Amino acid sequence: MRQTQKPRIVNLLMLTVAGMINAFGITLFMTPVKLYDSGISGTSMLLEQITPSCLSLSLFLLVLNIPLFLVGLKKQGGLFTFYAIYTVGIYSLFAWLITDIFPIDVSIASPLAGTDLLLCALFGGVISGIGSGLAIRYGGAMDGIEVMAVIFAKRAGVTVGTFVMVYNIILYIICGCVLQSWVLPLYSIVAYSAALKTVDFIVEGIDRAKCAIIVTEWPHEICKVLTETFGSGITRVSAKGGYSNRDKAMLYFVVNRYQVIRMKDIVHDIDPAAFIIISEVADIFSSNNDE
Repeated sequence: MRQTQKPRIVNLLMLTVAGMINAFGITLFMTPVKLYDSGISGTSMLLEQITPSCLSLSLFLLVLNIPLFLVGLKKQGGLFTFYAIYTVGIYSLFAWLITDIFPIDVSIASPLAGTDLLLCALFGGVISGIGSGLAIRYGGAMDGIEVMAVIFAKRAGVTVGTFVMVYNIILYIICGCVLQSWVLPLYSIVAYSAALKTVDFIVEGIDRAKCAIIVTEWPHEICKVLTETFGSGITRVSAKGGYSNRDKAMLYFVVNRYQVIRMKDIVHDIDPAAFIIISEVADIFSSNNDE
């Protein structure tokens, strides 16, 4: 029987930090100069500008995001939904504190970057990207549009990334039409790009591992030398050549980017006919390195 997962204190602490960071990036850099974030956050920023002042960014974040997370409850699971709503709640709370409670003037310019649109786009994008990346890394999410993408992208015949990108393109076009100017939407795309790269960095790390699949007739020798050289375990699977019908083995081996060339040289020194496939690995989970 599958056990119900419970929230972890470490995750809640990091999601709290993620929400605070995201609020900091958005309210101190992007909102003052009317740049737009992506997804539901960007939609909330636009709605705040075109509706009465009593309707705040924090309110729109909650009203738009929480129903989307609840819609995705069955698809994503209860723990993810709880983490996501919690993160958005922290984000909304600190956005409200910064704009309405703290003695910080964010009404007409960024208190740190002034009215420099490029600085605001870059720093706002990077800082909010750090918040979003931490949210994803610790089991939550900062934006309900990503949940909708997971649910509807396949039905629409597109990838999740394409779904989110199309949504943001439509959002920025609407922003341009409402403002009757394309300067701010174009700078918002700069912020979105910076945030996207930062999210990838936070979630996947700067040094992504490489997976090597080696098909060889000399598995014993190759396993021995690679294990001695790199101190890593290797998974071995029996295989047979589709054309030659000869017995072979398929070795699954993970290295970092700096070890790839040396690994290929070692393999081909032992078996010049070895077939090697290299691909990127985003995450590795293991409790035992001995194979």
